[in-house]
Amino acid sequence: MNQKKEVRNILIAGLVTGILGAALVLFGNPKNMGFCIACFLRDTAGALGLHRAEAVQYIRPEIIGLVLGSFIAAMMSKEFRPKGGSAPLTRFILGFFAMIGCLMFLGCPFRMVLRLAGGDLNAVFGLVGFVLGILCGIFFLNKGYSLKRTYVMPKCEGFLFPAIQAAFLILLVAAPAFILFSPEGAGPGALHAPIIISLIAGLLVGAMAQKTRLCMVGGIRDFVLFKDVKLLSGFVAVFAAALVVNLILTGATEGTYFTLSMTDQPVAHVDGLWNALGMLLAGFACTLLGGCPLRQLVLAGEGNTDSAVTVLGLMVGAAFAHNFGLASSGAGPTDNGKIAVIIGIVVVAAIGALNTFKKEN
Repeated sequence: MNQKKEVRNILIAGLVTGILGAALVLFGNPKNMGFCIACFLRDTAGALGLHRAEAVQYIRPEIIGLVLGSFIAAMMSKEFRPKGGSAPLTRFILGFFAMIGCLMFLGCPFRMVLRLAGGDLNAVFGLVGFVLGILCGIFFLNKGYSLKRTYVMPKCEGFLFPAIQAAFLILLVAAPAFILFSPEGAGPGALHAPIIISLIAGLLVGAMAQKTRLCMVGGIRDFVLFKDVKLLSGFVAVFAAALVVNLILTGATEGTYFTLSMTDQPVAHVDGLWNALGMLLAGFACTLLGGCPLRQLVLAGEGNTDSAVTVLGLMVGAAFAHNFGLASSGAGPTDNGKIAVIIGIVVVAAIGALNTFKKEN
């Protein structure tokens, strides 16, 4: 596929993803949170009882759709290639701390873009921190950072993570008593689009992201390292499409989907320093992982068991954050959360050093 066709495809994927991310709010998802990998993994973890924060408990169909959409697309194009064995525990830890950073900011890189498209100026601080975190990761990449090679795995290993998502879908629809759901009015977990709409949106984004390698971290990383704007163009397209949809919905409906301000933004806080540091940690960890949370889910759908372990790290990080008071709220970051972010930056830097300078010596 030539460069122009690749750019065209990723622009289309970005535009469709941005439209869906904004439109899902119209159908019931929380404001400025039509699609958020970190938030939705946190909600799913809560529904499974990994944490007991009543406000954020719901098995999100968008996550299920992302993995299954990637899986189906990979199978159809014969790109389903189970592999793994590249420092899985290290990846788990990086995923864990990436989530701690995301929940300090209250959103993943995807939601950061959607928050910007909704007029949330707090996300500007998140974007600055995110770029700085990626630059920290690039420092180690330039020095030779590597988590070593992956190995071919049996096909059954690659099928396991998509199968788990299919099981989650059954649990969501069946709603047995042991699955926890946020009661109406309890918080973001109680706000969701109809299952079928959310699932279809996830399937579409998962399939397109599998084909185009759409990745928020990869866009900035490739631009800095190689002056390649291909993935970055997808990043910009998500923002542009979501912004236009938000403006249209604000003018055409009684709801407010775009408010240019720092205050009174949905599921956000106004502490610029910790918004920036949270996303610095997320960007740093995801650069060392080789992709943002969205990319990790897509890779897991393709059969990459290392990415599946990373997603488990993200979910455990979300559970840990809510069980121990690390996650921010609209009132701002917690003291425990601030300490966790600083520890996370130190740990991620240590992982970078141990997998770079030790190898050079």
